[in-house]
Amino acid sequence: MAEQKADIALIGLAVMGQNLILNMDDHGFVVCAYNRTVAKVEHFLQNEAKGTKIIGANSLEDMVSKLKKPRKVMLLVKAGSAVDEFVRNLVPLLEKGDIIIDGGNSQYLDTQRWCKELQSTGIHYIGMGVSGGEDGARYGPSLMPGGHPAAWPHVKPIFQAISAKANGEPCCDWVGEDGAGHFVKMVHNGIEYGDMQLICEAYHVMKDILGMEQNEMAAVFEEWNKGELDSFLIEITRDILKFKDDDGKYLLPKIRDTAGQKGTGKWTGIAALEYGVPVTLIGEAVFSRCLSALKDERVKASRSLPGSNLKFSGNKEFLEHLRKALFASKLISYAQGFMLLREAAKVNGWNLNYGSIALMWRGGCIIRSVFLGNIKDAFTKNPQLSNLLLDPFFSERISTAQASLRQVVAQAALVGVPAPAFSSALAFYDGYRAEVLPANLLQAQRDYFGAHTYEILNKPGTFVHTNWTGHGGNVSATTYNN
Repeated sequence: MAEQKADIALIGLAVMGQNLILNMDDHGFVVCAYNRTVAKVEHFLQNEAKGTKIIGANSLEDMVSKLKKPRKVMLLVKAGSAVDEFVRNLVPLLEKGDIIIDGGNSQYLDTQRWCKELQSTGIHYIGMGVSGGEDGARYGPSLMPGGHPAAWPHVKPIFQAISAKANGEPCCDWVGEDGAGHFVKMVHNGIEYGDMQLICEAYHVMKDILGMEQNEMAAVFEEWNKGELDSFLIEITRDILKFKDDDGKYLLPKIRDTAGQKGTGKWTGIAALEYGVPVTLIGEAVFSRCLSALKDERVKASRSLPGSNLKFSGNKEFLEHLRKALFASKLISYAQGFMLLREAAKVNGWNLNYGSIALMWRGGCIIRSVFLGNIKDAFTKNPQLSNLLLDPFFSERISTAQASLRQVVAQAALVGVPAPAFSSALAFYDGYRAEVLPANLLQAQRDYFGAHTYEILNKPGTFVHTNWTGHGGNVSATTYNN
């Protein structure tokens, strides 16, 4: 009797890959598992996959022969050269209409490149963001697919079945053309950096300004998780604060305060600079990790550089200011993230559905929160919304919270506790709502030293260069009309 053909193959049997395969098997799909180290395939089939319909392959050729047409091959391998190598090896084995899905944390530019390169072959390429960690992969991740649109109907039943569900709707939908899926995942990870940094700063304020004990902090995060801050990251922060080591002492203070990063936050910052979008909070979150890595220098600096002599004179009622500041800053970070998505969509010709993206992030992923439901509602009401801060629901929320954000930033500055993400959120808010900014002086400076010209305020489109070494009425000007 012939072996049953598989619905999809998955290459890469690290924990994420194994869990996604088991998730697909749970939902009735036959999966062919393959790994560069073939012994790992056999181990998986005899252990984690024992008793399932999962089949294995001992080579790429063997794997391709076991797939239904159009063949669907998903890669869950290290981004960069490993993905490139597998794609190059797969292409000669596949035919027109077959589909390659890169489910790793690849840079969106790589996905754009492969979509373009494979266009002439008729092989469809999908770059899909996968979020939710190991548990998400096993029981329901957030999936963000983009690439060749013709591939979507063939993979949609699989990916929507295995994804997380929010109010019964799958946290998976088609994002857009070429690199759109991986770009959206990159921005998701950037927002994740911002969320984590804001929570860390709130913890720092509680510890070093309010002088709270760890059990008290855990109780606050537990309470916050019952309201508008209800989210996965607040929930795990509560659990971390509660956790005690084998000696009965809290584990958190024993952890070295140097943070690592895998690059997606940095990519978000780089993309923000390239597209000219002020994604300042995520940038500060990345730089905060870089600063944390300078542990030895910080230890030396702490002994020689003076700090503030001021002490906090308030009380625990300040916690309400902190809660509101966290909500306001989180909103500003998401607003910045969606600004970046909108600009990238315009430049790349992507037709992004922002409400759908918010829904994809509503469940399964690391930044999942109640808050994302409000974002989906905002874009459902107004798909052309230019900035989340201008949505009536959010503008009302930020109006009531911004005074608290000012209190937190001011107190942190006075006492000498660093709060770069809170501070950048406030600076962006005040900059965004400012009718006039000092960029007129900046333009004059650029024109003075580089003859870059400047635009006349009451004559739009009229650009002028001035000889700034003249005096008063003798200043000479050359006008350039665009």
